[in-house]
Amino acid sequence: MKSINVLVCATYLAMFFGTISVANGAIFTPAGATFTTSFGSTITLKTPSSFGAAVTCNVQLSGKVRPDGSAIDIGNAWISGSNPLCMLSGMFSVPGMLMPPFSVFGSNGTLINIGYTITGAPPIIPNSNCGLNTIFVTLANAPGNGGVSLDANNQALSGTCTIVSFNTSFPGISIAP
Repeated sequence: MKSINVLVCATYLAMFFGTISVANGAIFTPAGATFTTSFGSTITLKTPSSFGAAVTCNVQLSGKVRPDGSAIDIGNAWISGSNPLCMLSGMFSVPGMLMPPFSVFGSNGTLINIGYTITGAPPIIPNSNCGLNTIFVTLANAPGNGGVSLDANNQALSGTCTIVSFNTSFPGISIAP
């Protein structure tokens, strides 16, 4: 009988905390908004093609906030930069998806389906096939209407690759309760 009471109590607690977590979940606003990040956004990677050296490229993303605000769908990604490896780069895998923090008081989101390829020049420059992976990002509302800023540091991708840093912002979008 005591174990049944404990089970019932645990069930009520789980339901209570589950209700709170849904009520406090953050969303992206405005729903349905489209965006294009600036080419000032950068990603620094270590890959087999760079022989483990950090290479910084410019990255630009575009996409749309889902109608319910539950995520941002990234539909396009462009890579550029002065380093020759940036020019050999394939795009990030798209579609990708950015999930908001668990609550508006949190700052950790997730970026799902991150992948990156570099078509090297074997045998001199090896190919790199980095990802698909989910990485953890720090999200914050920028002052004014600067959008949502995204930062990621030291995130491992499959294929012996590492995102050393990734910085961008989603203009006109914010995180709301």
